[in-house]
Amino acid sequence: MASFDIRQFVCRSDNFGVLVHEAESGTTIAIDAPEEQPILAALDEAGWTLTHILTTHHHGDHVAANDALKARFHVEVIGPEKERMKIPGLDRGVSGGETIDVGGVAVEVFDTPGHTLGHVSYYMPQARALFAADTLFSLGCGRLFEGDPAMMWDSLQKLRALPDGTMLYCGHEYTATNAKCAVSVDPDNVALKERVLEVEELRRDGRPTLPVLLGREKKTNPFLRADDPALMAAMGMGEARPVEVFAAIRRKRDQY
Repeated sequence: MASFDIRQFVCRSDNFGVLVHEAESGTTIAIDAPEEQPILAALDEAGWTLTHILTTHHHGDHVAANDALKARFHVEVIGPEKERMKIPGLDRGVSGGETIDVGGVAVEVFDTPGHTLGHVSYYMPQARALFAADTLFSLGCGRLFEGDPAMMWDSLQKLRALPDGTMLYCGHEYTATNAKCAVSVDPDNVALKERVLEVEELRRDGRPTLPVLLGREKKTNPFLRADDPALMAAMGMGEARPVEVFAAIRRKRDQY
């Protein structure tokens, strides 16, 4: 039976680096490669050797260390086929709907465009972990740099369909700011209020707000609830289409 150890750590200013280690195979996977030195430090502390990089999208703060880590460890770099020409060191292109073998670890690939046109998210069912990078954040979602609201809303619905017990890992520590926007559009949500208090305490103590259970996000993240009648009513958009509600929340978040 597979045994997983997942380590999350800070890279750059507010990026998260994540390492996934499967004990039986010895496979160690980096989810994106924001910065070489924090990744090397995390590997050294754990006593692991990097074997793969799963790239989610082409932005520099997610691929900056691809070449350096590939040169050092001779890892396989896997990432979205649609962004092949923009991702340094890419060896294997993948697309949504595929289940791939990564050193003996089964990984389901989801096309989640919106933040970029080729963004993918990775789900490891055995580890009960979702790596959504800049598509889904705790209490938020990624900015629409390349896609449009309909594209992102469709992407979020794919991730929302995963089991509640899935642990969500994201690309950045944005939860405190996301919380301010979330409360402004959904002020009577009791579960959200509880999460906001938790976030405030975690950040006050210098601790990360992630990972978080996807089931909690389904109850608290307004971007996952754009079709929830209670949220639609709270926003005065009870007759609107969910994608219009989503777009309105995204415009509001862009002001923070």
